[in-house]
Amino acid sequence: MKPSEKGYTLIELLVAITIMALASAAAGVGIFQIIRNTERNSNHMAAVLQVQNADQRISQDAKMAQIVTTDNLTPPNFLVLYWIDGNSGDEYQVTYTLENMLGSALKELRRNQSVNGSANVTSLVAQHIDPDPENTKCELINSTLTLTIKATMGDGATMESETRTNLVVPRPG
Repeated sequence: MKPSEKGYTLIELLVAITIMALASAAAGVGIFQIIRNTERNSNHMAAVLQVQNADQRISQDAKMAQIVTTDNLTPPNFLVLYWIDGNSGDEYQVTYTLENMLGSALKELRRNQSVNGSANVTSLVAQHIDPDPENTKCELINSTLTLTIKATMGDGATMESETRTNLVVPRPG
């Protein structure tokens, strides 16, 4: 190239292209990490919400209960609560069950309520509940219901879980 000609040499172009490729790769990795962390945070918050829903609903019923049954229940039954309303005299039976969730090893926590032996009213309390008895369980110890619930959301690198244990004292029988 003559000294009067202006332009870039092949070496300068290769260096510039290499720098741009490295910068693009770093930006791509950063964006991927942001997306993955956002998904993990979303899965964690969804698991927290499922555990909170289950804990709040069961605690509310357990505080009303005069009789709590946690032992010798056959699956899918998880917890059975009985009480008599002091004002109306109505007899309540609430049964919590862990039922299969479509396409998953995790379970749905459902609440079945019967008043005075009438037909059950079933509602969904929480989803993505881990059915392993080490992770999700109810135990009545010294008149205190110990409730442990674990929910798991997502899969692979974005899987997140939340486990909570709550102590509830049912009302005296």
